[in-house]
Amino acid sequence: MGPVHTSDPPDSDALFELEPSPAEAVGFAELALRPLPDLVAPDWAEALVPVEGQLRDVLAFLGREVAEGHAILPQPSNVLRAFRQPLSAVRILIVGQDPYPTPGHAVGLSFAVDGATRPIPRSLANIYKELDADLGLPPRVHGDLSRWADQGVLLLNKVLSVRAGEAGSHRNKGWEAITAAAISAVANRVRADGTPAPLVAILWGKDAGAVQPLLGSTPVIASAHPSPLSAARGFFGSRPFSHANRLLREQGDGTVDWELPPLP
Repeated sequence: MGPVHTSDPPDSDALFELEPSPAEAVGFAELALRPLPDLVAPDWAEALVPVEGQLRDVLAFLGREVAEGHAILPQPSNVLRAFRQPLSAVRILIVGQDPYPTPGHAVGLSFAVDGATRPIPRSLANIYKELDADLGLPPRVHGDLSRWADQGVLLLNKVLSVRAGEAGSHRNKGWEAITAAAISAVANRVRADGTPAPLVAILWGKDAGAVQPLLGSTPVIASAHPSPLSAARGFFGSRPFSHANRLLREQGDGTVDWELPPLP
């Protein structure tokens, strides 16, 4: 696939908008049979064609996991949530590892949790502490990061599912090839004049840092992970949010308003 151009407006009517009640939610096995444009935004569907087979295989694997009695997170309607926003709208890439394994937490966006979750995960609490120190924005009691996603912040885990209560259980099951293709697609976008589309990558921790070879010339902000085990070893004080805005401005793409609403 060649570079993805960002000059054409997205067809928002075609976005994957599965937001049913839990009783009406489709299963992973059914998702595996749906056309790719029904699962993700149209330009993401084009970008992910080279790994469509792998995506269907992973979704079918999740269907088998459920059939065997395993609880899988996030729910089917959110497993591809990171790809609902158009590829053409991505301005910031924040890479995570895999979903939170605590039931009710994972929502399909890296580091985010359901808006009703209390308390929020400690890594996210540390992200809020750094946001306050960097930009003076008060920490929130909720973990709904959808306002960031709405502004073109792609919150992408390298692995998009997990067994409940079993952290890392879906690593090396096929997701890595899909998310690597997605990261490459983001980094290879060009504008109509042939220049690179604006993008800044934020990579926290060694696992996220491993994707840097996929990013080409994309400006990268790298530091320690915000986990309580490592945040004091380089995450605190790294000022990723102001640095990202400065790099966006240098690329002529304005800034992200990182402030979240007091309540979701």
